[in-house]
Amino acid sequence: MADKKKDKKEKSPEDDYDFFAPHPHPTKVRVRQSFFDHVPDAYDGKSIAFNESPKRGQKKTAEESKPESPKPEEETPAESPDKTPVQETIANPITMDIVAADPWDTKYSSAQSRLLIKGGKIVNDDQSFDADIYIEDGIIKQVGTNLVIPGGARTIEARGKLVMPGGIDTHTHMQLPFMGTYAVDDFYSGTKAALAGGTTMIIDFVLDQKGVSLLEAYDKWRGWADPKVCCDYGLHVGVTWWSDQVAKEMETLCAEKGINSFKMFLAYKDVFMLNDDELYESFKRIKELGALGMVHAENGHLIAEKSKEMLKMGISGPEGHEMCRPEEVEAEATQRAITIANQANCPLYIVHVMSKSSADVVSKARREGKVVFGEPIAASLGTDGTHYWNKCWRHAAGHVMGPPLRPDSSTPGYLMDLLANNDLQVTGTDNCTFSADQKALGKDDFRKIPNGVNGVEDRMSVIWEKGVHSGKMDPCRFVAVTSTNAAKIFNIYPQKGRIAVGSDADIVIWDPKESRTISAKTHHQAVDFNIFEGMVCHGVPVYVITNGHVVLDEGQLKVTQGMGRFIPTPCNAEMVYGRVAKRELARMPQKVERDPYTGPVVKIENQDEVPGVKRDENPIVGDTASFAHSRPPTRGEQFDDKAPRRAQIRTSNPPGGKSSGLW
Repeated sequence: MADKKKDKKEKSPEDDYDFFAPHPHPTKVRVRQSFFDHVPDAYDGKSIAFNESPKRGQKKTAEESKPESPKPEEETPAESPDKTPVQETIANPITMDIVAADPWDTKYSSAQSRLLIKGGKIVNDDQSFDADIYIEDGIIKQVGTNLVIPGGARTIEARGKLVMPGGIDTHTHMQLPFMGTYAVDDFYSGTKAALAGGTTMIIDFVLDQKGVSLLEAYDKWRGWADPKVCCDYGLHVGVTWWSDQVAKEMETLCAEKGINSFKMFLAYKDVFMLNDDELYESFKRIKELGALGMVHAENGHLIAEKSKEMLKMGISGPEGHEMCRPEEVEAEATQRAITIANQANCPLYIVHVMSKSSADVVSKARREGKVVFGEPIAASLGTDGTHYWNKCWRHAAGHVMGPPLRPDSSTPGYLMDLLANNDLQVTGTDNCTFSADQKALGKDDFRKIPNGVNGVEDRMSVIWEKGVHSGKMDPCRFVAVTSTNAAKIFNIYPQKGRIAVGSDADIVIWDPKESRTISAKTHHQAVDFNIFEGMVCHGVPVYVITNGHVVLDEGQLKVTQGMGRFIPTPCNAEMVYGRVAKRELARMPQKVERDPYTGPVVKIENQDEVPGVKRDENPIVGDTASFAHSRPPTRGEQFDDKAPRRAQIRTSNPPGGKSSGLW
């Protein structure tokens, strides 16, 4: 018995090895550092030798399999009591000059350079699918499942939520000087509010007075925006006067300044308005440059006259603003702008479509093949003009904008239907906010109320509520009208407006199940009024990412002034000019080849007097000065000369009507 125990103790480690037990020397975890790094033990033999002992031997690691090189014998120091202590030399302390650090340049770096959005449903304009997104240095690097990413990345769990491209607001006026005052939302508060609502880029308007150089105005707006913007932005340029200088500066703006769109006004007579001949010249120039023409469509001459009529009738409140700008005034100008642009073969973009009739004009023109785009705004899609008749002057004045909101309460739904079906293409806000005190400039004359409303923060929620939540459009169409179509029209796609590898990391993580109530008390804008006050919106942004920065983090807004960039918009956008060249060739006037005319030609001797027969020399008419009418007199024998004369009979209604009637 003792011998058996002894035998068990003397067993070799190889005999004690269990084939099914965990490997005693597991290989190190293989972490792929890059696509080209060497994987440990990649070239070791891993085949089982069936002709050897069935018992598995212990696997040698990569280090053990290498041939052993002779190692120098290590000398073990003898421990003696008289061991010499190690002498450590301490160098003199290094003196350093204290220099103030440069401010962190947030434009070209990211506070969170690595970010993983996991488990969400990606929604682009053309498809939606489940996938993860890896972001590094402000760019989308990977899209897919089972992504291999480096360590140190922050993970955002997006399960059950929609991951969409950040919104692009095509129409804003931040800190605009207008009607004697400035808009209260500047480029800081305005872009901060945009990010809070899921918009990651705005396109503002350079809009100065008549006679001001376009280049000087451009530099002024860049000087205002660059130090303040919290998100990326682009610029349109307003053309408020016309000359050869303006035409030259437009070319410079397109070639060197990153501008591809110019806005003209048919309203605001004597301030911004161009005449039709100037509008035609500007359209021709825009076409030559490969840019896009934009028009504020209202008949400025009629508005000026109707405004005077309203004041004469004693109507000086905000309701007069709408009544002097009826729908047909907007529709007429829209039709006129489309006609003039079509004659110049210039693509056209109608800003802030506010009425059914103007929307129908745009829709009809598109069906006829004209290159025209329509832009309803958050205000026209989310509310109506019945507020102008509110008993509270402040409330009514808070809705004053141009063109005005329409009192027909079915207008927002009608415009949303056209937007959902691509008769209208993009959405902006015309965000141009003025406080109640500023609006009070027109307390006695509605013409002096500064025009403008809010919308940059609430646009995405309002369109989701009125479009997607109501069942009029799907999430893909929502992405198209809030982001992708704008990126295509202004030629920044797919850098913006799409979630794809290589695109900017401008992303909104949207929770369609959450809801919020819009209020001036909780919004992030500087204005003290909100035209959507009390509206409950289903669909809320939970995370907003701009250039790889998480700026809205579970409801907490964290922004930095100057973090945004100016985004140039190149000319000749494919969506705008893709068919213009062929259309121009197809519509080119053709000369008719014919034989020259060889017949007689009348000779005109006196250019001042046109040859012809004078009236008094006409044998048919003759001199009819003594007649009360120009009918030629009867001549010769008549067929009823021998008939007896009937006695005169008075009738109340003789044939041909009463002689005493109105003629």
